[in-house]
Amino acid sequence: MVRPTLSTDSSAPASISADVLVLGVRPGSDGAPATIATPATTPFSALDGIDLAAIGATGTKDQLVRIPAVGVDAQGIALIGLGSGTDAAALRSAAGSAVRQLPLASSIVLALPTDTSELVDAALEGAALGAYSFTRHKGAGTTGPARGDQQVTVLAPSAAANATVRPAIVADAATLVRDLVNTAAGDLGPADVADVARAQAEGLPLTVEVLDETALEEQGFGGILGVGRGSERPPRLVVVRYAPESATKHLALVGKGITFDSGGLSLKPAGSMLGMKTDMTGAATVLAATVAAARLGLDVRVTAWLCLAENMPSGSATRPGDVLTLKNGKTVEVTNTDAEGRLVLGDGMAAASLEQPDAIVDVATLTGAQVVALGDRTTGLMGSDDLVAQVRAVAGAVAEPIWPMPLPEELDARLTSEVADMVNATVGNPAGGMLLAGKFLERFVGEGIPWAHLDIAGPSENKGGGYGWLGKGATGAMVRTLISLAEELQAK
Repeated sequence: MVRPTLSTDSSAPASISADVLVLGVRPGSDGAPATIATPATTPFSALDGIDLAAIGATGTKDQLVRIPAVGVDAQGIALIGLGSGTDAAALRSAAGSAVRQLPLASSIVLALPTDTSELVDAALEGAALGAYSFTRHKGAGTTGPARGDQQVTVLAPSAAANATVRPAIVADAATLVRDLVNTAAGDLGPADVADVARAQAEGLPLTVEVLDETALEEQGFGGILGVGRGSERPPRLVVVRYAPESATKHLALVGKGITFDSGGLSLKPAGSMLGMKTDMTGAATVLAATVAAARLGLDVRVTAWLCLAENMPSGSATRPGDVLTLKNGKTVEVTNTDAEGRLVLGDGMAAASLEQPDAIVDVATLTGAQVVALGDRTTGLMGSDDLVAQVRAVAGAVAEPIWPMPLPEELDARLTSEVADMVNATVGNPAGGMLLAGKFLERFVGEGIPWAHLDIAGPSENKGGGYGWLGKGATGAMVRTLISLAEELQAK
């Protein structure tokens, strides 16, 4: 896991030595020119009077303009656009964008308008997120930025010794997700994810239980077994528990962990199979959030259920028309083996329900219909009204785009099977696919337990150009929301 060394400093920008000094630029309004924006307590006057328009600095979000060093002990100055925002989300994005776009700078000082502790935290978090790089599969002799050697300092009203602790832990959680999701599927099967969970738990107040295929059979996890039956790499259910003695609330997190999704015997087209190593993002997300809760020492019990299988076609694979019995005893006629995520999640949610947690949140790259409905950046949210409202508010506070979707009762009829309790998909009828998946999952939540479902099929991966603190590849979407939700639950 690689991230820069983070620090804060209350010195004036001109007195700090760095490779690059980064200053914020706010766009003008009503025809007014853009302006330099630095901390009010440590202003930087060396650029007073500079014609920002002449050098093309407009303050537009993500715009980075390099200029020679003026009035500072640095190799250069970079001007980063803040966009129209003035809140923590804007500072997080600007700091992350600047660091992302300065991969070769060994030391960076961010002189942004970080005039409160909240804004300092946001800038530190953004900087750590923006420094992410994935080099595991690069060949010998490959050159690139050594992000682990990078030093990032955020100018703050006063240097606080512990100011970097939470931002670093949150960034580490996102990095864990991104590293796992970016790893080639050939190097990360179900057992490998279990090994990662064990390694992450070392030195922390976490327990890890791993159910192999024999234990899954004995304990009735027919969904996970059915999906993983076609692979030479057997499925696993990994349960990671954080249970401080004083905790009075229990949050259960259930993650879809399909380490590669070929579609099974309902084989995907070749183009659709590309990128299916990312289908275990939900499991990576709930693992990372639980590890973060332990590192932060939160006073809330968190249990992560990683439902891990590789969905492959073979002579032993589940066939369309086969019937599986899931953990809660409900039977499912498999009409499409490529609608496998809801089968493993059903097992995990049923098992989580047996512990009667105060809330269940499941996370999954579940449906292509989510992307059609909400695009690549907005998570689909369904479930119990009160918990949906709470998750939406928490996600908004950490600037993770999310939108609530309905669970219409009329969709229940489409789940009817002539030979089992339900079908897992309605082949030939794609209408409301994201909602139908939600209705399926709803049947595996214990009675009276608040539940929220996060479909991150689009937001889990950035397939386009960089923006904010995100480069191309896995994003770590929703891990920051889950951490904040756990923090909020401990306060109640």
